[in-house]
Amino acid sequence: MEKTGIYLKAILLVLLTGQIWTAMAAERGRITGGVPHEVPGWFKDSFLEIADDVDEASEQGKHVLLFFQLNNCPYCDRMLEEAFEAEPLTSYIQQHFDAIAINMLGDRDIAFKEKISVTEKELSEILKVRVTPAILFLDENNKTVARVNGYRAPERFRLVLEYVATKSYQTTKLADYMQAKLDRNVYQLRPNRLFSDIRDLSSVDGPLLLIFEDGSCYDCVAFHDGVLAHELVRKDIEPFTIVRLDADSDKTIIDVMGNETTAAALAREHEMIYRPGVLVFDKGVLVRRHNNLIYPIYFKEIMRYVAGGFYKQIDYWAYLEQRTEELLAAGVVIDLGRPKP
Repeated sequence: MEKTGIYLKAILLVLLTGQIWTAMAAERGRITGGVPHEVPGWFKDSFLEIADDVDEASEQGKHVLLFFQLNNCPYCDRMLEEAFEAEPLTSYIQQHFDAIAINMLGDRDIAFKEKISVTEKELSEILKVRVTPAILFLDENNKTVARVNGYRAPERFRLVLEYVATKSYQTTKLADYMQAKLDRNVYQLRPNRLFSDIRDLSSVDGPLLLIFEDGSCYDCVAFHDGVLAHELVRKDIEPFTIVRLDADSDKTIIDVMGNETTAAALAREHEMIYRPGVLVFDKGVLVRRHNNLIYPIYFKEIMRYVAGGFYKQIDYWAYLEQRTEELLAAGVVIDLGRPKP
């Protein structure tokens, strides 16, 4: 039970997803809704001698794929279900990659480099794995050539896989590769009363939320309806000026520093490879960058962290740990389950 509690609390710090209901203050809150999952049986049963794994994969013309996960992680479960356990991606991954699962809090020993032997947890810290799933791709030299932090829709993840399998990383950045390959007929940018039509971002004095969308966005409708419109988010989003940018646009805008640029150039500058991507500023200072799926309570806490000025006093991850304890002490039940449509 104690280890399960540790896992669930860690998931909250990494994900902070789901919905919150206020319980009686006399009772300590609890964390619920974690989704148990197992990686597919075809994942490699590695001895965690990663250099050897890389050599074996290279001999077969493959790359190594490291899948960092947490027990009961709803994002991991969703990505495994939609990408690793569904065709055509299952066959493609098996053909081009040796997939190895790593527990972000695990205590198994890993020989990651010749002179680096650490536990799974220590390796996660070294590689700054903060969200799960985190997926790292290694080339024949045991060098990370691509990285995905957080859930990706299967259509977008397919392009990441192709980018690595075709060794396009030798000549092209992942963000540029995806921009060239993505289907632009998936989504039409929709109006939202929360958005301000501001072209001069340097004119914003206070918290600024930049949202990058384009026609390839598989998750934008859910973001509008399930996150921006969520009752949990309303209060904490009020202090923000919210500007939505078309990441494909070459129209001139002024960035937060007063320089001429375009939305497309800004997206490339910050390597925003996920849609909707989010940049959060306060008084012209970039505080948070999110390139992954965001659930309502996670988004709420990002807003609170910035607008409340907590970023001036405490590291974001320390803030989440502190905030988690506050919520539990206040009797809040935190549900990690996937939000309902």
